[in-house]
Amino acid sequence: MPQAPPDEDWALSPRTGYTRAHWEATADALLAAARRWATPRGALLHLPGAPSASGVRSDGLEGFARTLLAAAFRVAGADGADPHGLMERYAEGLDAGTRTPGADDAESWPLVLDHDVQGQPMVEAASVALGLRVTRPWLWDRLDGAAQDRVEAWLRGALRSLPAPSNWYLFPFTVAGFLESVGRGDDLTRRARERALDLLDAWYRGQGWYSDGDGRAFDHYNGWALHLYPVLDAHLAGGSGAGGSGRHGERLREHLEGFGLMFGGDGAPVYLGRSMTYRFGAGAAVALGAVTGHTPLSPGASRRILSGCLRYFLDRGAVGADGLLGLGWHGPHAATVQPYSGPASPYWASKAFLCLLAPPGHPLWTEVEAAAPSEGPDRVLALPAPGFLVQSTGADGVVRVHNHGSDHLRPHHAESAAQEDPLYARLAYSTGTGPTSSANPADNDFALVWRGGRGARRRIHPLGAGHGDGWGWAASWHRPVFPGGSPVLPALRVESVVVARGRHELRVHRVVGAPEGSGAESTGWAVGPGQGLESRLWPLYGWTARDRPCAPSGTAFTPWARVPRLTGTVSGTAVFAALATLTGDPGAVGAQEAGLGEAGLGEADAKEMAAGATGSGATGSGATDSGVVEVAVLDGALTARWTDDGALTRIAFDPLRVTLEHETNAAEPRREAR
Repeated sequence: MPQAPPDEDWALSPRTGYTRAHWEATADALLAAARRWATPRGALLHLPGAPSASGVRSDGLEGFARTLLAAAFRVAGADGADPHGLMERYAEGLDAGTRTPGADDAESWPLVLDHDVQGQPMVEAASVALGLRVTRPWLWDRLDGAAQDRVEAWLRGALRSLPAPSNWYLFPFTVAGFLESVGRGDDLTRRARERALDLLDAWYRGQGWYSDGDGRAFDHYNGWALHLYPVLDAHLAGGSGAGGSGRHGERLREHLEGFGLMFGGDGAPVYLGRSMTYRFGAGAAVALGAVTGHTPLSPGASRRILSGCLRYFLDRGAVGADGLLGLGWHGPHAATVQPYSGPASPYWASKAFLCLLAPPGHPLWTEVEAAAPSEGPDRVLALPAPGFLVQSTGADGVVRVHNHGSDHLRPHHAESAAQEDPLYARLAYSTGTGPTSSANPADNDFALVWRGGRGARRRIHPLGAGHGDGWGWAASWHRPVFPGGSPVLPALRVESVVVARGRHELRVHRVVGAPEGSGAESTGWAVGPGQGLESRLWPLYGWTARDRPCAPSGTAFTPWARVPRLTGTVSGTAVFAALATLTGDPGAVGAQEAGLGEAGLGEADAKEMAAGATGSGATGSGATDSGVVEVAVLDGALTARWTDDGALTRIAFDPLRVTLEHETNAAEPRREAR
């Protein structure tokens, strides 16, 4: 019989009701459900579902390793108390899986080989090693000597094999850290650790952000991998490990200054990048900061983020009727799944359970829940290192991240329109929307249309980011890449700037070198009926038509969506401007849904189009409720006046410079540009 959930405590946790007991109960329930799919001796957990590209046996190891993480944090957090006999079962699985690695029998683990041969076991080796290190007194130390030797021999495959050129180098680092912690280190473990730390330093871009390998790949791997492994290593070593010098811990603290804002008022993390099926694993960095002390967040705010994120997914069907975390977001969602994802992949969410390493008397669990950063006043935060602009609105708790720096392309990768990735190519992401499927109209996009082909945004070149009092901006440029034999047109480029104030986003694009009669398209946020969100896109300058096409494949948040779209034409050099909003105001949402015609363009939209479209003229005047009026382009620079306070935004392109001036105080607020 499943146990009844713990009572909610709205005095201690006035925003989520969740306590430490809810985390323990969730871990217990997930482990109990997964255990039903274990092999007789428990070495492999074959959860139901389609296999990953790595194959069934690797997927079975993934089930063992990733659930071991949850079990390890659960038992270690309880100081060894193990009422469900977890350690005994995982000890038997370790013994069975390592007796004849590579054999084709019911229990044997696959060998750890190079990433391009048989690499996934290297990922799981890190989870096994971390689980063993966390639970050493109750698991490793109780294995007999022969079993310990076999486990070590299997783990050492991670030290001899070639990792993928990314966060994967932290997997042998973690294996080496465990082996050294139990007195089994040597030159091989030392070199694995030194190599990983050298690469981390090379990938560090500032403000607490690492690129996931060479290039500019910034996503949730920054927290649940690139920060987690070195900082937790140092913590488990009592401060003498990888972060003993303090730099990794300080980088985590700086990361959480911005990342703490990337959780919505409903608990959702920003949907950005790959592997989002790990769901509440997005909170791992917050938990790590709370446990190690490397955090700017108060214990009450940390628990608010963590429990809010956990509850967000539990309340929305992430755990199915079978008790398993399935592949998807809320429930199943095919577009969230990568080729490397197997039935047990979602259990990397287990990393969030490291919060249980904070004992029951820790302030993380005893302090009253405080507001999350997104629940306070409206905020705009520039993060020039990754090229992000974070925008949150307290009234609805929605958080948006404007992406002007993360493209997930290695420096040696060619740009291809066929490989455009919705998880990185979009101009913006949020805690409640998108991205749309690559087969549907792209949300939050600016594209040139030439000879019937759309120019893809692939390699993103940051131009800077900055913020002042209540506003901020970010900018980048890209070279549109078209399908076909001539993907790039000479001298063609698109420069994109966003200025955020409150819930408004002034989106400005300058096209340079466009072929005669090219088309231009700009889209806003993709939302569906019943989401409680409104998406608008006002034309301010350069646009000649407007519609709202549907995205039948929906997004991770809705099975069906519409995307506001503006269209126009361009030849040579031209500037386009629009104002986008995404809001959770119920009144506005109802008004939009009631006003949509069959073509997706309501009467109010048509009136705004007539008021705001200005073709190639020198000035324009947006609709009065759009937030911006008196838009003008003079000598290549755009100015726009805000309706709320009359402030004037000016965007110059050669060189790029973004300012916001008030009539009563012409002094420019903080800005960064180049």
